[in-house]
Amino acid sequence: MKVLIVSLYFPPAGGGGVQRPLKFATHLPALGIETHVLAPDDPKWVHRDDDLVVPTKAWVHRVRYVGPKGRLPAEELHGLRGLERAGRRAALTFRRALVPDENVSWNLTAIPAAIRIARREKIDVVITTSPPISVHLIGAAVRRATGARWIADLRDSIVANPHRRIESVLVRAKERTGEGVARLVARSADAVVAVSDPIAEEMRALGATRVETISNGCDFEDFAGLEYHPSSRLRITHTGSFFGHRTPRPILEALAGSDVDAVLRFVGDFRAADREWVEGLGLGDRLQIHPYLPRREVLAVQKDSEALLLLIPESAGRGRGVLSGKIFEYLAAERPILAAVPPDGVAADLIRETGAGVVVAPDDVDGLRAALSQLEADHRAGNLNGTPLSSELRDRLSRRTRAEELAALARSLT
Repeated sequence: MKVLIVSLYFPPAGGGGVQRPLKFATHLPALGIETHVLAPDDPKWVHRDDDLVVPTKAWVHRVRYVGPKGRLPAEELHGLRGLERAGRRAALTFRRALVPDENVSWNLTAIPAAIRIARREKIDVVITTSPPISVHLIGAAVRRATGARWIADLRDSIVANPHRRIESVLVRAKERTGEGVARLVARSADAVVAVSDPIAEEMRALGATRVETISNGCDFEDFAGLEYHPSSRLRITHTGSFFGHRTPRPILEALAGSDVDAVLRFVGDFRAADREWVEGLGLGDRLQIHPYLPRREVLAVQKDSEALLLLIPESAGRGRGVLSGKIFEYLAAERPILAAVPPDGVAADLIRETGAGVVVAPDDVDGLRAALSQLEADHRAGNLNGTPLSSELRDRLSRRTRAEELAALARSLT
């Protein structure tokens, strides 16, 4: 059997969105599936990670990227005023006007390339993984041109993404276009895969008949050789970027209003606006902000922490369906998790099921302050000894198990 994975994010791209397609491409060949990957040559991603290893047993095809480079518009506009701000906004207009997303122009080269590969290699199943949602147009084109089966893999909701600022007229217009893509996926894909049950239910409501939940997984082997070195001070680490509605302000406010002797460490993109805001809290050495790091270094920092901080916004209810790869990365690190997430969401359910941490509503400053105090007390008592998972949970949550589920689905379609 042969599959073609189409992903905008693949090494040397960095960031959390790379791991799911990368790990599928790593594990599927070991399961007896000839695996091909179509990725852009260099769309000038926001982050690169040249330390990531491309799987040697998968065929990786590169095609020229046509489109705007990865950018952080909010950061570029921060602090600008008057004509300078207007000029920068005008420079970003082309990117903002592209629908359903700013990467859609990659399809000009990716669709012909995907069809050629599917025909030449006699591909049985094409798997498109989003975001961006425009990548699914490639799957629809390959299916129509070659007859290959099509699996649409959704890492985020297409119709209710929690990170979008829906108060923006332009964002709402893009969401309407996104709904059109979602209906195309529901109507045309042979199967839809979602990382969480709420996303799966959204697609069923749109008419998709074959929908399966295959969540992200834990890469326990990636932590091999990494160690936890106990510190006299409580170190709480958050890794990842801040965008959309995700915010560090409630936890920072909670720490500032307490006498907890802890240091909050943020590794990754930290918005300039939040940097300015936090200066007024007077946290001093209780706050550390580090730039983006390669994944191996990020995992080392996670492992060498007393606790890990998980942040998922409410986003008017949209955050309940978020089950990001970061959660599984934290679980694999086997350090206690302070989960500031929607208490009635899927992330909270997983944290409770695994016993890996404590759940607090993301905007509950008093609750976060109490959780910080409890973590400090546990640390002083020597009770933060890690959160090892049972062998049954390790097997069920491992990335290889997820690949086995995808392989079984692909085989069932042919």
